[in-house]
Amino acid sequence: MTRSGWPASLADGDVALRPFRMRDAAAWSEVRLANEAWLAPWEPAGAGTWAQRYAVAAFPPMLRQLRRHAREGTTLPFAVTYEGRLVGQVTAGNIWRGSLNSCFVGYWIDGRYAGRGITPTAVALLVDHCFGAVRLHRVEANVRPENTASRRVVEKLGFREEGVRERYLLIDGGYRDHLCYALTSEEVPGGLLRRWHAARVRPS
Repeated sequence: MTRSGWPASLADGDVALRPFRMRDAAAWSEVRLANEAWLAPWEPAGAGTWAQRYAVAAFPPMLRQLRRHAREGTTLPFAVTYEGRLVGQVTAGNIWRGSLNSCFVGYWIDGRYAGRGITPTAVALLVDHCFGAVRLHRVEANVRPENTASRRVVEKLGFREEGVRERYLLIDGGYRDHLCYALTSEEVPGGLLRRWHAARVRPS
């Protein structure tokens, strides 16, 4: 692993994060195509149809771009696996050094695996990696108010809600408001994964 924290492989039980590989093309395409209704309302539109953007043939150029950004240290794109199966992605993007020393985290999960704690675990693994090996200070997550499933992820993990970014991203045909959530390294001195595990076993 380099000083940038990449490449890296991270794991907690059956949930693991690793760099994408060229042989992930078929599994990636299957997951993305099967989840159009689940994912499309929350993601920026691209050129072509959903089927064209997530065909097997679209994977190699996407992977080359991800690898380039990872080498540049601006993005850390991880495949999320569950019991060895590709089920999603979690990414630290827009990494800035200097006095800001921050990034944002984005994530998606196969809807067939939602509700099992996979996404919060994956995000916690990534945040701990960012605060540890990558040596960042702050992590943001920006989520549309209507995306209750995504909001639950960061709220379960104890991200602070900081306010509304009005007309923040072009999604689903218009510039949409997003809620900004954030954590700094001082807020999780024992690690976010450890706090997430404690929250899951705490009596309600």
